[in-house]
Amino acid sequence: MSNVTQEPSEPSAQAIAQAEALTATAVEALPDGRLARQLDQGRPLRIKLGIDPTAPDIHLGHTVVLNKLREFQEAGHRVVLIIGDYTARVGDPSGRSAQRPMLDPAAIDANADTFMEQAFKILDRDKTEVRYNSEWLKMESDQLFSLMARPTVARLLERDDFQKRMAAEEPISLLELVYPLLQGYDSVAVEADVEIGGTDQKFNLLFGRDMQSSFEQPLQSILTLPILPGTDGVKKMSKSTGNYIGVTDPPEEMFGKVMRVPDAILGQYWQLLLSEDPPEGAGPNEAKRELGRRLVARFHGPDAPVAAEEHFNRLFVRHEMPDEVEDFSFAEDPAHMPALLAGAFGVSRSEARRAIGQGGVKLDGEAMPAEPLDYPADELDGRVLQLGKRRFRRLVKGA
Repeated sequence: MSNVTQEPSEPSAQAIAQAEALTATAVEALPDGRLARQLDQGRPLRIKLGIDPTAPDIHLGHTVVLNKLREFQEAGHRVVLIIGDYTARVGDPSGRSAQRPMLDPAAIDANADTFMEQAFKILDRDKTEVRYNSEWLKMESDQLFSLMARPTVARLLERDDFQKRMAAEEPISLLELVYPLLQGYDSVAVEADVEIGGTDQKFNLLFGRDMQSSFEQPLQSILTLPILPGTDGVKKMSKSTGNYIGVTDPPEEMFGKVMRVPDAILGQYWQLLLSEDPPEGAGPNEAKRELGRRLVARFHGPDAPVAAEEHFNRLFVRHEMPDEVEDFSFAEDPAHMPALLAGAFGVSRSEARRAIGQGGVKLDGEAMPAEPLDYPADELDGRVLQLGKRRFRRLVKGA
């Protein structure tokens, strides 16, 4: 496996056009003009993406990068998907003001399996090489010391995250300093031609070039891609902030979340997720509906959007209850409503009390009063409890 083919000094017009198409949605493609020269070599390039499996599911924000990888695959190149089962134990400091907690190896392995299953909804499995970086990073101490001798501390501290934390007098662990080194060595191990990541990964991607240089390998190009805003329109999409749309969300939930996307960022969603502009002449509501249909079809099949949209219309347009409501069995008599809501919907009792006080809890479609909070079990049996606009449970009195 080698990528030492001689690069032409001046790329052909065809290679330039190919590079322009592949970088159309990128924020930066560095160094300038390098990708076109690589494409002009006339061989499949090795396109690297490194993922630390720190969570079991992926959301639409992850698919921005996966979509770009698929474009490279369709252009005849090979994706090298690196599962960071080793680097996940260290923790990527990107965008962090404190060290990430260390994960259990069993959880990392389980997350990796789930991630790959979901990623192959987008990537072509036959054109993807999956590697685990424990293959080369689980090394003897003398090898690690040799690796650590290559970069300087000054170079590592150029990282923007570290600069901010030093200015704020916040601690930086030695483990975090090692992360870019290990991630950069991944590029050496797989002989990457191109590495792709979000704009928050720019330092890591550039450091991969530093590591390749120290091993006298040809240097990878890098592409940074935009960060997809969450459904709040403010922060980047993240499960930790709750502003995400998961690729495994049920069809009706996925459609409903798309309909909550703020109008101001709707164009970004179309461009980053579908590489298109919203339909010409369509208002925001119809543009969201069409985006929802397209995404639901992509992840759940061509028949799913009709039912998902009808579910949305039933709840939010006609304000009806869904056809099917999950049962929730309870045994307390009388039933204390905050405790009942906590058990039925997984919220805290304080959140439940707040929702009741704000009129956000309904029983058979009627808002519940702030008082009383205790109800006879027979009075609740068989009725539909609703929290907010989207969450329903049919109450079933237990023994």
